Amino acid sequence: MKKIVFSLLFMVAIALAAKVDYSSMSTEELLAMMGYIPAKNINSFRQELNNRLQTMSPKEKKIYKKNLRKMKK
Repeated sequence: MKKIVFSLLFMVAIALAAKVDYSSMSTEELLAMMGYIPAKNINSFRQELNNRLQTMSPKEKKIYKKNLRKMKK
C-alpha cells in the first residue's frame, strides 16, 4: 500500500514539475530561450511572448524577430 501511495505522489510531483510558468520569467530570459523550448511547452511559451510583444523595447523586438527563425525549425 505504501508503495502505491508513494508512486502516486511521485507521479503527481513529476507532472507538476513539468509545467513551466513562463510568466514569472523576464523578457530577456524568454528571448534567450527561443528555439530551445520542448514541444510540449511551445504553446504556452509562444502565448507569453505574444502577450509581451506590445511592451517590448525596440532592441527586444529586434532580438525577438531574429530568434523567431529558431522557433520555426
